[in-house]
Amino acid sequence: MAARRYDLAGRQGGARNGPLGHVAIEVLELLANLVNYRSGRLDPSLDYLMAKLKRSRDAIVRALAALRRHGFLDWLRRFEPTGNEGRGPQVRQVSNAYRLSLPRRALALLGRYFQTPAAPDDHTHAKAQQLAEIAAHRATLSEVDRTRMDVDPDDPLGAALLRFAEARAARAERESARQTESQSGFIR
Repeated sequence: MAARRYDLAGRQGGARNGPLGHVAIEVLELLANLVNYRSGRLDPSLDYLMAKLKRSRDAIVRALAALRRHGFLDWLRRFEPTGNEGRGPQVRQVSNAYRLSLPRRALALLGRYFQTPAAPDDHTHAKAQQLAEIAAHRATLSEVDRTRMDVDPDDPLGAALLRFAEARAARAERESARQTESQSGFIR
């Protein structure tokens, strides 16, 4: 859909085709259907593409070049050794390995079809209620317990923050104990 919209948006007035052309869109649709989503393999030969689409080699090559030029497709040329002796590389080309992609310009043309839908109201309400319960629970915790809840003790910064909170709590406890000591021991 993105390629079709991209082609339509880029078509000049009076022109029959856009920047991709209808053959390139056919090739892209075929490649999208040939991808093995388990392994990620996409390596049809030009002869296979020609036979499936009933197009000439030149039309397929031009379509692949247009898809690559506009960012919908990229490929890696692959070779295998021939086993022949002699100077220079003794290899022959095998089918390319293709990779499909979606350029930003085409993604922008999809509009709402590629955006994350808004969360349902009941989910939003449940999330707000959960956050309120967490905030109420946090209010009942001591500073040290809140710090333990917030930081990773394996992280050096988290460990330092936890030691700082424990030191503050120990100091506050000492000051509280000092203030509650009996004043009767002091005679003037």
